Amino acid sequence: MKVFFNQLFDYNFYCNKKIIEAAAELDVVPQKSIALFSEILNLHHIYNERIAKREPKFKFGQVQDVSTWGDIHYENQRNTFDITSESEDFEKRMDYENSEGQLRIHTMQDMLFHIINESTHYRALIDIDFKANGLEPLRTNYITYKQ
Repeated sequence: MKVFFNQLFDYNFYCNKKIIEAAAELDVVPQKSIALFSEILNLHHIYNERIAKREPKFKFGQVQDVSTWGDIHYENQRNTFDITSESEDFEKRMDYENSEGQLRIHTMQDMLFHIINESTHYRALIDIDFKANGLEPLRTNYITYKQ
């Protein structure tokens, strides 16, 4: 399971880095893309913290400044690598309170996969927003990455 998640998070790291690099080259990053990428960063951070049983610094819907994306992204990846490296039981059930204060219980495996799945979803929406703003979509799908 470690190898599987390390491969997925390598993919996630690569794709997010492409977006960070593309945004750095733009004079103006579309506002919707800023909100969407912020959500990728927030979600990754929040689920890492839930797994680690720590209080998250960020909240869903919080807009991150484009200049901080690289640092947040690197920290998220490092924390996930620590989690996957130290874990022996990915089926371990984790309880946490969601953003509405409701108790939730999921396996660590499901929570880690949720980070990947939601990140892919938001990156697709960023591609749509880039295209709507006359920018070249980044093609961050998994098969393109594996080629």
